[in-house]
Amino acid sequence: MTSRAIELVAKAIAGSPKVVVLTGAGISQESGVPTFRGNDGLWKNFRAEELATPQAFEKDPVLVWKWYDWRRGLIKPLKPNAGHRALVDLERKVEDFTLVTQNVDGLHKVAGSRNPVEIHGTIWRLRCVECSQTFENRDVPIKILPKCESCGGLLRPDVVWFGESLDERMLSKVYGCLQRAQVMLIVGTSGVVQPAASFGIVAKRGGAFVAELNRSRTPQSSLFDLSIQGKAGEVLPELARRVK
Repeated sequence: MTSRAIELVAKAIAGSPKVVVLTGAGISQESGVPTFRGNDGLWKNFRAEELATPQAFEKDPVLVWKWYDWRRGLIKPLKPNAGHRALVDLERKVEDFTLVTQNVDGLHKVAGSRNPVEIHGTIWRLRCVECSQTFENRDVPIKILPKCESCGGLLRPDVVWFGESLDERMLSKVYGCLQRAQVMLIVGTSGVVQPAASFGIVAKRGGAFVAELNRSRTPQSSLFDLSIQGKAGEVLPELARRVK
């Protein structure tokens, strides 16, 4: 079934100039990116929901930055996997290709994806809490507390924390792409975190062929045209190879 399903998706992509791909944690886990739920040393006493909030940063920015520095240190040596690279290959073959990711690890860019839409931000970019200017920074360890080069204000990770909203202009762009999409591929995401959980439904309502690729079925599997169970690093390279 998997081979036949891959062929169906490949044919749909080959005949469609407008393709949207959404990726989640599943594709990054295959590169060794952990879920950061506090299972190592000091951090076992904290939950991500307690540290990744504006309130936590305002109360104790040193603690929050130490946690992010630890996370950056774990991610920095990791490499994109075959799934990331296959999406780069697909991007070359599709006329109008949009990659949207929930991941903050930056691995799509490292793999060579031209302009991934990082809806939750990236752990490798910092934003000033005073002037809102952003800075790329891959230093590990990072100087704590990092300060803005322009105004001297405190820098924070440029990611979307619990309780924060996604950028409206970016969301508007994504929804526009979804409404025009002819094919959408959902990779490695459980389909329970909003607003990304609604993306496949928006594309489907717009007439797109929507296929899901995940280790196991999700609460949304029955809503889409196809649900493929497997590893992104195995299925995506085969899919990219079959797209002519």
